[in-house]
Amino acid sequence: MTQKGERFSIIQEMRQRFPLRWLIEIAQVSRAGYYKWLKTRAQRNARRQAEQTIRDHIMAIHRLHPYYGYKRMTIALRKEGLHINHKRVYRLMKRLEIQSVIRKKRRFFSKEVCVVNPNRLDREFQSDRPIHKLVTDITYVRAGEQFYYLSVIQDLYNNEVVAWHLSIRNDLKLVMQTLEKLHGATELHGTMLHSDQGFQYTTKHYNKRLEEYGMIASHSRRGNCHDNACIESFFSHLKTEKIYLTRPKTAESLYIAIEEYIEFYNHNRFQKKLNNRPPVEYRETAVA
Repeated sequence: MTQKGERFSIIQEMRQRFPLRWLIEIAQVSRAGYYKWLKTRAQRNARRQAEQTIRDHIMAIHRLHPYYGYKRMTIALRKEGLHINHKRVYRLMKRLEIQSVIRKKRRFFSKEVCVVNPNRLDREFQSDRPIHKLVTDITYVRAGEQFYYLSVIQDLYNNEVVAWHLSIRNDLKLVMQTLEKLHGATELHGTMLHSDQGFQYTTKHYNKRLEEYGMIASHSRRGNCHDNACIESFFSHLKTEKIYLTRPKTAESLYIAIEEYIEFYNHNRFQKKLNNRPPVEYRETAVA
């Protein structure tokens, strides 16, 4: 015998073709039970939708940070406005078969050697000139039912976003294309570029490209989000002031929303740190 909820669903599907009293009798359920199920159906659907939303966010965060356990996953979800109990996060991660990727000491040499640079930035988030200290990171953004990955490079001199790229994949190509856009726009010799220890930023290919451009690489300490706090702040502003309000449904509308916000952020969003000026105006005034 099927579960009561399934029987009620079948009754609902067949109600237009057959009398309700027949269906109730065949299904061996009560009329009162059926009407109660009908009344609470919207609430159940809303709960299922909310659960699916949380699962989707967990998967997107896991792709960005595979080393996150349930505690750090809970913190990341709260940053996205999803305030849920850590025990529930643990249960959902278990159902999704997600677990933290713990980096253990290896007794053999891997073909791909990770390049981890010192934390040369060392939380010195101020700079006395443009394109001297840059920070970069990746976040995920949603359009309809699909998640995309946004790579950004920000100048610590005036918090200006100097390069960005959007992709459906969180891979090395995403980071390299962002770097190419930066290289095409300005001279980079002697510029420091700081990032976390995400897998793209520790590849030989990425670090070799920085070396070719004459740039100085810097990495956050493992698992310390405060070492890259400035760009995390930008991502938070982008999401709360644009993405969550406009709710783009397609990749094209998402791209336009990000492009519009970065234009606004660079040219019109006043910042207290910059004497209540937007980033570009602050830079141009200082040069003049």
